[in-house]
Amino acid sequence: MKALICSRPGAFEYKDLPAPVLQPGHAIIKIKRIGICGTDLHAYQGTQPYFNYPRILGHELAADLVDADALSGFIPGEALTFIPYFSCGKCIACRNGKPNCCATIQVCGVHVDGGMADYLSVPEDTLVKSEGLSYDELALVEPLAIGAHGIRRANVMKDEFVLVVGAGPIGLGTMEFARIAGARVMAMDVNETRLEFCRNRISVAYTINPSAEDAIKRLAEITNGDMPTVVIDATGNRKAINNGLQYLAHGGRYVLIGLQREEFCFSHPEFHKREATLMSSRNATRQDFEHVIHTIKAGLIHPLTYITHRVQFDEVKDVFEEWLHPSAGVIKAMVEKE
Repeated sequence: MKALICSRPGAFEYKDLPAPVLQPGHAIIKIKRIGICGTDLHAYQGTQPYFNYPRILGHELAADLVDADALSGFIPGEALTFIPYFSCGKCIACRNGKPNCCATIQVCGVHVDGGMADYLSVPEDTLVKSEGLSYDELALVEPLAIGAHGIRRANVMKDEFVLVVGAGPIGLGTMEFARIAGARVMAMDVNETRLEFCRNRISVAYTINPSAEDAIKRLAEITNGDMPTVVIDATGNRKAINNGLQYLAHGGRYVLIGLQREEFCFSHPEFHKREATLMSSRNATRQDFEHVIHTIKAGLIHPLTYITHRVQFDEVKDVFEEWLHPSAGVIKAMVEKE
């Protein structure tokens, strides 16, 4: 099979590799779509945590089932997606129903090779039924599940103000699920094009560009002085993460979905006086995947509007670096395979 390997930061190469052989408890899937996410971009740049080279990237996938050990209700040839976080099932997180933060988790395309290839072997218990979704929609379930999980972690309630910092695909999904939870959603980003997308494509009522206006003043105006009770970082940018606490209401929750490699820091007095809650949100669970599929089927989210760029698998190496630049206007790039 053909695979695209990130051999080192800034370098891709296509290689012919042996196709995977069916193993007990596993399934072989044929890749049809690959969504490009921030993890892939950061890995290419050399800034992704938990990462080693060489690596086959790709974890936002739609596929057809080729074969499975016991089939478990799946039929060869049917469309599907999968949960790309391989957990041990035995550690304290897994025993407590949190396989998304398993102590020895193996994330597809990060810790182990991913889906930028013709075929992929995955644990059979990670397969997810398509429920009639298209390949494009199936490839978008995973990034949407990241946002859905963050909103569930934050226990977002009806009518509370939720600020999402970062209007990339993960941030957009987070905004959508905050809206579905009944929150009053605010988007913050320094990219005006992405803020325009928030306003015009997913109907976010309040958008803030901190590089062009006084963000704290604007948030105070919107919230009648209260400030947002939930602030969610979806940037993975150290400066943004360090600045986020200042936007938070007293008694509020600060949720880090975005991830970066360095330490983060904030004023202890500012944190303490708020009696703030700080939490991370890692990956997603099957519950989140099922919630996303239900919301797409119900027409509550239209994720195909996120797709701004499409390429064939053979073209990825030539265009990937362009997607790193804000001028390219990428929100979601989708790789198509026959």
